[in-house]
Parts: sequence; C-alpha cells; structure tokens
Amino acid sequence: MSNEKDNLVNLLSQLAKEEYCYLTTKGRKTGKPHEIEIWFCIVSNTLYLLSGGADGSDWVKNLRANSEVTVRIGKYIFAATARIVRNIEEESAIRPLMAAKYQGWSEGQKLSEWAREALVVGIEITGK
Repeated sequence: MSNEKDNLVNLLSQLAKEEYCYLTTKGRKTGKPHEIEIWFCIVSNTLYLLSGGADGSDWVKNLRANSEVTVRIGKYIFAATARIVRNIEEESAIRPLMAAKYQGWSEGQKLSEWAREALVVGIEITGK
C-alpha cells in the first residue's frame, strides 16, 4: 500500500466516527449538483451508504447516471466513484456495521428492516 493510500485510509478511519457525510451527485436531468446528508460507515478507503428508498431514491438514480461524486465529511471533501454493491459477502459485512453504528445493533440481535433491506451503495474514495 502506498503512503498516499495509507494516509487516506488513516484520515478516513479518523472521520468514521462522524455522524453524517454529505454526498453530492450530479443531477441526471439538470446536471446540477445535488447534496444530501446521509448516514455512512467506512471500511478502508470505501464509504458505504444504505438507501432505504432503494433504486427509487433520487441520489441513487443520479449516481447510476453518473458515478463520479464528491463526499464531504467534516471539513474534508473527497472525489469518489459510486457503485451499487452486488457482492453478497460485501453486503453482508456492511449491513451489521451500519446497524451497529446507527441503531445500537449487536451480535445475536435481529437486524432492522432498514439494515436488512436497504440498497447498499459503495463509494470508492479516489482522493482529496
């Protein structure tokens, strides 16, 4: 792993405790930036989001049309590429992380409907 990537991963791990991030997508019709405040978790240099509205959420429709996004966490803004998570192992690892961070979930408990059913989106941080 390069120093630059190490530094990015270290910074992201420090920012992981923040409650919200701000995702900016480009409007699929207007081309204008659209920012949302959303819950997140971070694994290495990937930020994960859950869309309770699944494919129906505007931000998901926007990132499907243009995967280049920006993410703001605290005072930091990152360039990133978004993707819908299709890998079941990756999904299965993220759902409990999100439930633990935001819903107090712990091992042995049943995941909430949101944690079980929401669409998992991965945001690969490419730089600052």
